[in-house]
Amino acid sequence: MNIIARLNFAHLPTPIEELPNLSKALNGPRIFVKRDDQTGLAFGGNKTRKLEFLIAEAREQSADLLISGGAMQSNHCRQTAAAAARYGFECKLVLTGAKPQQASANFLLDQLFGAEIITVEDRAFRDQTLQKTFDDALAAGKKPYLVPYGGSSPTGAMGYTFAMEEFMQQNVHADWIVFGTSSGGTHAGLVLGQRLFGFKGKVLGISIDEPEEELKSHVSDLASRASEKLGERIQFSRNDVLATEDYCQAGYGVFGEGEREAIHLFAKHEGLLLDPVYTGRAAAGMIDLIRKGFFKKDETILFWHTGGQPALFADKYAQDVIR
Repeated sequence: MNIIARLNFAHLPTPIEELPNLSKALNGPRIFVKRDDQTGLAFGGNKTRKLEFLIAEAREQSADLLISGGAMQSNHCRQTAAAAARYGFECKLVLTGAKPQQASANFLLDQLFGAEIITVEDRAFRDQTLQKTFDDALAAGKKPYLVPYGGSSPTGAMGYTFAMEEFMQQNVHADWIVFGTSSGGTHAGLVLGQRLFGFKGKVLGISIDEPEEELKSHVSDLASRASEKLGERIQFSRNDVLATEDYCQAGYGVFGEGEREAIHLFAKHEGLLLDPVYTGRAAAGMIDLIRKGFFKKDETILFWHTGGQPALFADKYAQDVIR
């Protein structure tokens, strides 16, 4: 296996905890949680694992500026800005949506870490604005490194390829790994890691915003390309990717009753916080699948917590969460 450049700033291994009260409340199977909300960088989250590889690649390319994009309350952008500050990069973020009158949550933290914010109200123009920001930086004599949306590239996927190895070494049995999936990097890494390190259970991504078939196609392609970084290419097909689109019909970042109930159940029964966009929706899907009998009573579920809790404090969500 090839050696990949990596920085070690995440707090690893993240702990695995059992959630017996939640299991009892749902009258369902045994549930564990993998606490990637505790990866350490700027309130943690799944992007920290990816950034260990992405920042190392940026340094190898002698970059001096990180450029990335996402939603106004992007967890990825928050962690990217923090990593830039820690390793001496300038940072520019292209954020989609109307600029809030009052900075809060991730948007506040982006600025605290010193990132320059460029806002785009229409998501259709985000890619174009991101490219222009990159081109302008080159023309100005900078050495920019484009961090992909969600850190989801073959390099970024290494974070969750080796996260699967970490999980296997923790010797906690799971029949299912359940998590939220969107830009596909976490999903692709877990799928590749499952193949490389021999996880015998099933890896189920609950889509946050992407159609199921598009997600399966994208994740299988990304896992295949990521495998080339470690050695000989492994060709994954859409059939190697498990995903469901049943819980994302409301659209990205739209907070509904499922998310609200999931956040309250985790908080009330386990003292564990979810976020309103990603883990809230993924947990809502898991809870619904438990109630429908999708998982067998004698099976064990590992819910992979990907972080994002700062969004709970965003003006957009705070009142809806407690309503």
